[in-house]
Amino acid sequence: MKRCLRSHSRILCRGHNINKLFHIKAKSLNSEPKNQNLAPQQGITTKNSNQLVNSNHPVDYRELGLQQELFFLSKFSPGSPIFLPNGARIFNKLVEFLRTQYEYYEFQEVISPIMYKSSLWKTSGHWENYANDMYAVVQRDSPETRNGEQENQNEDYGLKPMNCPGHCLIFASKARSYRDLPLRYADFSPLHRNEVTGALSGLTRVRCFHQDDGHIFCRPSQIKEEIRKSLEFINLTYRVLGLEPYRLVLSTRPRKKYIGSVEEWEYAEAALVESLKESGSSWTINEGDGAFYGPKIDIIHKDTVGRDHQTATIQLDFQLPQRFKLHYQAPAPEIEQSGQTCNDQNLLSIEGPVTPILIHRAVLGSVERIMALLIEKYNGLWPFWLNPCQIAIITVNDSPAVLEYARQAKNIIQGFQVSDSKLAERHIRRGSESGGININVKIFDKATSVNHKIASAKRQRYGIIVLVGPKDIESQTLSVDFSGIPSRNQYTDEILKSIPLKAKCHVHGRNIKWEELECSLENIKPCIQDIKGMPRERAQVALPAEWLRSVVHELLNVYS
Repeated sequence: MKRCLRSHSRILCRGHNINKLFHIKAKSLNSEPKNQNLAPQQGITTKNSNQLVNSNHPVDYRELGLQQELFFLSKFSPGSPIFLPNGARIFNKLVEFLRTQYEYYEFQEVISPIMYKSSLWKTSGHWENYANDMYAVVQRDSPETRNGEQENQNEDYGLKPMNCPGHCLIFASKARSYRDLPLRYADFSPLHRNEVTGALSGLTRVRCFHQDDGHIFCRPSQIKEEIRKSLEFINLTYRVLGLEPYRLVLSTRPRKKYIGSVEEWEYAEAALVESLKESGSSWTINEGDGAFYGPKIDIIHKDTVGRDHQTATIQLDFQLPQRFKLHYQAPAPEIEQSGQTCNDQNLLSIEGPVTPILIHRAVLGSVERIMALLIEKYNGLWPFWLNPCQIAIITVNDSPAVLEYARQAKNIIQGFQVSDSKLAERHIRRGSESGGININVKIFDKATSVNHKIASAKRQRYGIIVLVGPKDIESQTLSVDFSGIPSRNQYTDEILKSIPLKAKCHVHGRNIKWEELECSLENIKPCIQDIKGMPRERAQVALPAEWLRSVVHELLNVYS
């Protein structure tokens, strides 16, 4: 099955003549596309385009994070970034993207505790091999503990640095059969690792972070296929995010701290080598840098100044399933454990316990770290689907009629209002009406000039700018500027190029729904001359609010 995805770039235009910025009919703006490398200046539209100059100086995501109001760091929580609303929107969009892919790759999301007793960490081997990187939790003295009435009162607790022990508990919570495998669990709960203060660095090296932590419990014969799918998932995700190229690195058994026998490690390393060879991608070996429980494939990215950052990872683990005494029932258990196929009916008639294989995988890795790379990559010019500032509605005056029409348009675009008179429940958004898509819309209705509002919206890099005035109320349309939407592929271009054609057909009397409108040669002839030669990215059109919502859904439903 071919999966269609979407990638993005951003086009920046020089200063606009504000009097010609919005029109009911499709016209081009008096502007030209400029070089995209302008983010340090925040892309402010000015009277003199020469005020925007290119800068080849490396960008710093920490500065951009403050400029774009994405996150900040506090002395009261060193190593734990605080995300502001704009940053939280990007964070959630990344998580939503992965959740959509989980349906395709058949992962089931779970929620697990952030704190476990030390006995769990001793079983997993973390207490012995990873204790220095963990946070111990000390219980407060209570009447129960003073009186000796609390069970296991002296047992320590630890904040989880990873999810694998908790997911092993989920696997062990019921009897399993070979027919149940592979079982794929995913978890977004926060993790804590006690990084030394000197190693902390913004979003890339933190103490509290979120990881798209996934664990696959599979049969030995399923190892290669699961690793192949994991590599495919990673490749798809980084293609969508525009984080290519990247390096694949095989990290092998540590020289000192590891669990399990050398033979088991060699078998696991050989399985990863075989999968890497079959992937067709180039890769290198990093001797001795594997996790204490198994070898791993790491994905390495370079930032804007050439520093390496590990993001995704795939780890093959034979140890934790043994330590947690995990098993599933299968015919011919000895042959099943070896990963071989058995055709002997006598052997197949006997079922027994088999230890599953555990594959740890993270596609983004640390969401915080991947955000740092994305902030620098896009330099303020976010793809529309990731943009925390998607649609700005600008009122030309503060009259009650204009303000009410702007609020009505916002409700329709976001799915709260389904028609001019019918409102969905005010506090409960129906999935069928919202389409499962969150659209960020802000109304600029302060008592300032239209020019000032437009400049503010462009400073904040809104992808779509909508102007609302008395004439728009009269025509029951919105004057829409799509110039902030980036495009570097045929899918986005096809959607946006069709907008002025379809809108013009509507103006010429074809008053039908957007979804039903077909742009055949006959019904676009009246408007071809008007928009001939008009660049897609500078099209200004009049659209009913329902149509704009349909366009936005088209832009958001496909990623590349």
